[in-house]
Amino acid sequence: MTELDVAGLQHRLAQFAEARNWEQYHTPKNLVAALSVEASELVEIFQWLTPQESADVMTDPETAHRVRDEVADVLAYLLQLCEVLGIDALAALSAKIDRNEARFPVPGEG
Repeated sequence: MTELDVAGLQHRLAQFAEARNWEQYHTPKNLVAALSVEASELVEIFQWLTPQESADVMTDPETAHRVRDEVADVLAYLLQLCEVLGIDALAALSAKIDRNEARFPVPGEG
């Protein structure tokens, strides 16, 4: 089994798009729109579930498959957007966590 990493997945996505001549459509605007659509499809799965049903969503194989597919679509478009804009997704996330830790200290600490 091949070890997965963000850069490798971004490369696979870029190769997939290039082989189909789709990179011409992968503008930041289009990728953000596609990301929003895919995130909405993920929301749709959970829309009318109770809190407990949403916590148990992965226990139903068919629904679990749908959730995994939509999560994959969201991540794919996010990684493609990062590639196009030259954003290191992991570095951006780490920096954001640092800022949030400073903004929202643990109660009773600091």
